[in-house]
Amino acid sequence: QVQLVQSGGGSVQAGGSLRLSCALSGITTDSVCVGWFRQTPGKEREEREGVAFIYIARGTTDYADSVRDRFIVSQDNAKNMVYLQMDSLKTEDTAMYYCAAATNCYSDPDNWALWGQGTQVTVSS
Repeated sequence: QVQLVQSGGGSVQAGGSLRLSCALSGITTDSVCVGWFRQTPGKEREEREGVAFIYIARGTTDYADSVRDRFIVSQDNAKNMVYLQMDSLKTEDTAMYYCAAATNCYSDPDNWALWGQGTQVTVSS
């Protein structure tokens, strides 16, 4: 079964850290980009913000300016896992976080065919 299953997240104080995990199932990873998106209340699905991307075959990564130098996306090919390590968290990082897979690292969330179930991240001051 082709699916993405997320774990991790939760609540933390500002300045803290959290790690999100995304398990890739039934996906051929030689031409897949995995992205992490976040959605805040009142925003529509198409307004999800892409914050981190990793192209699995090359291990290349990219980040939104809002999280650069604080978030790190990584992969464990043996376990078919992708992680998002989030450090120095800020209250504005509070959102529902989703991992997604596509054939390329598109900026438009509408171009991403497969999504995880989402996990809440709440950062308090």
